[in-house]
Amino acid sequence: MNKLVEDDLKYIWHPCSQMKDYEELPPIVIDHGKGSYLYDIDGKEYIDIISSWWCNLLGHCNKDINEAVKKQLDKLEHVIFANLSHEPAIDLCRELIKVVPKGLAKFNFSDNGSASVECALKMAFQYHSQTGEPKRTRFMCLSEGYHGETIGALSVGSMDLYAKIYKPMLMETIHVQAPDCYRCPYDENRETCSCQCFEKAEAAFSRYGQETAAMIVEPLLQGSAGMRIYPALYLKKLRKLCDETGILLIVDEIATGFGRTGKMFACDHAKITPDIMCISKGLTGGYMPMAMTITTKKIYDAFYADYNEGRAFMHSHTYSGNPLGCSAALAVQKILRRDQILEHAQATGKYLHDELEERLGNHKNVGEIRHIGLINAIELIRNKDSKEPFDAKLRTGYQIYKEALKKGLLLRPLGDVLYFNPALNIDRETLDRAVDKCEDAMQTILH
Repeated sequence: MNKLVEDDLKYIWHPCSQMKDYEELPPIVIDHGKGSYLYDIDGKEYIDIISSWWCNLLGHCNKDINEAVKKQLDKLEHVIFANLSHEPAIDLCRELIKVVPKGLAKFNFSDNGSASVECALKMAFQYHSQTGEPKRTRFMCLSEGYHGETIGALSVGSMDLYAKIYKPMLMETIHVQAPDCYRCPYDENRETCSCQCFEKAEAAFSRYGQETAAMIVEPLLQGSAGMRIYPALYLKKLRKLCDETGILLIVDEIATGFGRTGKMFACDHAKITPDIMCISKGLTGGYMPMAMTITTKKIYDAFYADYNEGRAFMHSHTYSGNPLGCSAALAVQKILRRDQILEHAQATGKYLHDELEERLGNHKNVGEIRHIGLINAIELIRNKDSKEPFDAKLRTGYQIYKEALKKGLLLRPLGDVLYFNPALNIDRETLDRAVDKCEDAMQTILH
């Protein structure tokens, strides 16, 4: 065994992993990356079709982002962001205000997605306390939702895989049955439905509306649930219901922001503006840990008063507004506009989905290939007619993942859902190679 691998296993506890699996599949030590490709210390090439946990927006070692970070490094690496500021942070807000949903106006910086969600929850809670509605102390969320790993973020998630063991520690939240368009109980389809399932949200709002501070959702795409995609109409209805009941709407655009769904933000499909929006991942192109919680002036004004009134938002992170992260994020915004990345990604997304449908759509173990933007999710099932899943103990998706790694494809599944979520500027030749490798891996495991 390579000494680097030995020492990795000796010292490192990897995230979201059962370390016993590493006895069979040791860590792959990556030496360098370029574009949509990674190269390990032995020179083996891998296509990073999942954008390294969905954050690598414009490819590894992007020349323009590299230059921006290097230039900033020689000027200012970090500074306390309380009562001090710097040009990259100000410039970044100037650029983002042009693209965020209309009405969002104030940017609160943090350093990761979970932290931005925690910030949003605290902001919503304190807002109601300071606007004459202190009884609004609870939060609503969708079933199978995921918003991060910190205690507050886990509390407004519904994935037992991550949260079950910690339930005694978590806040008591209200869980609304989420849309599941593949297994729709109303026998509707995603393209034509009127969102009858929204009656679940209406019932929850009717029962708990007076005590609820905010509803938090992943807009249009529930990522960790298996890349579940639901109609924009559901989001429109939710915005209207929140307006009618005085409940704040928090959208978690951490995974869906910056072109992942074919538009700059998933909210743009529904043409709605949330009260609070969380962004991270693609914000810096995956270069630097950075997140933002963005809100309206109305919410901001509820905190604006003389210091002795005790209304300030006393929430902070050491690395808030980090200049290196801001510089990377500025470069991302420049590239997105200069190179018309979203337009490119829309065309590439259609090409990818057509290829996957042609190659895998009729496979006896493929139930659905759902897609939005460049994201495509292949749901593996045991029986196509009944939509019966594989026995979870078989870890079918994980077996295909291991086989794909042998073939040079980084394809980390969500249970038995394989997904493509590549860099937005990926080329078609690389996509063709990735589809080939995915198909080969599936055939090997599924015979």
